[in-house]
Amino acid sequence: MTINEKTALHIATATRLLVMEGIMDYSGHISARLPGTDNIMIQSANDSRAGVEPSRILTVDMNGNVVDGSEKPPLELDLHLEILKVRPDVQTVLHCHMDLALTFTLMKNVQLLPMRAHAVRWESGIPTHPDPGHISTPEQGRELADTLGPHHATLIRSHGMILVAESVPSVFVDAIHFLENAKQHLLVLQAGQQPLPLTKAEMRVVKVNRAFHVEKLWNYYVGQGKSRGLLPLDWSADA
Repeated sequence: MTINEKTALHIATATRLLVMEGIMDYSGHISARLPGTDNIMIQSANDSRAGVEPSRILTVDMNGNVVDGSEKPPLELDLHLEILKVRPDVQTVLHCHMDLALTFTLMKNVQLLPMRAHAVRWESGIPTHPDPGHISTPEQGRELADTLGPHHATLIRSHGMILVAESVPSVFVDAIHFLENAKQHLLVLQAGQQPLPLTKAEMRVVKVNRAFHVEKLWNYYVGQGKSRGLLPLDWSADA
């Protein structure tokens, strides 16, 4: 399997699994760099997220030109490109419209905090981007990238969220934990209690072997996807 084929398979697999988990629906997209090139791979604008095929994943250059594929890229392509241009440490970008994530942009004086153990991923902070519109121009993409800064996540006011990571399986696992963390924070608020986020000392204690953890959860959810008939049994999507 070539690197292009593996990347496309990872994107298709992660996208279907995010739909399975209620994190992605009819919109949202994952992009991933192609190592050794200035290109990325990303889903087309119109293909269903629930049934995206690896063969339909587009290859796009950093100027937004489709270099492999016949479909149109997502409207918010510049969201991905501008982040990747300024974050060489990032290999993958996820944009989705997780309900619980955007809920925290609609509360006055409430900021989403790292509550659960794996939320140490966001110990540097989760800023909120103030522009609720589609990030559909390079200028808007640069502004979003500025909001994201050195962090691994940002919320978008009344719109959705961004996660960035070192691989497609990693950003999928981060999305699972981001949802868990948002649910936990909301449960505390619903109980009428003051949130008690992880302290810096606690974060140092709970950090784990990330590569092992990503592979473990990726394999689990791929198995779930196959057992539910949402992923073809012959998809070999090793992390």
